[in-house]
Amino acid sequence: MTFRGTNTYLLGDHDLAIIDPGPADPSHLTALLAAIGNAQVSAILVTHAHVDHSPLASQLAQRVDAPVYAFSDARGGRSPVMQRLADSGLMRGGEGVDADFQPDICLADGESVSGDGWRIKALHTPGHFGNHLSFQWEDILFCGDLVMGWASSLVSPPDGDLTDFMASCQRLQAKRWAVFHAGHGAPITAPNDRLDWLIKHRLAREAAVLEALQSGPATSATLATRIYTDTPAALMPAAARNVLAHLIDLHGKNRVIPLGDLSADVQFALA
Repeated sequence: MTFRGTNTYLLGDHDLAIIDPGPADPSHLTALLAAIGNAQVSAILVTHAHVDHSPLASQLAQRVDAPVYAFSDARGGRSPVMQRLADSGLMRGGEGVDADFQPDICLADGESVSGDGWRIKALHTPGHFGNHLSFQWEDILFCGDLVMGWASSLVSPPDGDLTDFMASCQRLQAKRWAVFHAGHGAPITAPNDRLDWLIKHRLAREAAVLEALQSGPATSATLATRIYTDTPAALMPAAARNVLAHLIDLHGKNRVIPLGDLSADVQFALA
């Protein structure tokens, strides 16, 4: 799910911002400290509280004496719909939430952090995760896992919210960007084109879900097997969570209805 691993970014020269310190992996910490060298670190910025992005933040903060910035802990930023689902017992899909993550400083949407030679603006971009931030540096965006060039992002309720995901992508479309640096994979050099693709891809998935439901009520897992026909078996649970995200979004649009209490296993039907 992390492609070639997690990208950690160092922004600055003698005074650094570290973006997404990464997993609790000693070799990753060793490599990161070697890259920092004798430079000062002013800020450790975390896009979101998944175990491949945030766990190393506290260790790094102790080593370089810098505060950790993020939107919130792992529970923040959920929409009211997703908070109700979490409170009702909807379980995560095993995406690896860093439940212990706690930033030193919480950044609201639009707040900035600056150092010698850089100024970063935090954009709250939920969808992949409720507390997801993207970090804007001029016309460059460090976009975490909201946008990736090698795959579409996983959206798994209750931490992932497709309604929020689409709104975040549409928000980013309003600006012309030079490049996106994602949490995994290579730089995205045509970011606005990628945003267009992501939105069209999700709308196509929505249409596929609605078409599959024409055969009758079904669970998200059953629908996933009908829609993701070329997906390896090991990735089908993630595909089912993506379908569930679409079903919850469609339920909010009054396009489908759950035949029982809303859960990962309930059958859905066309409204």
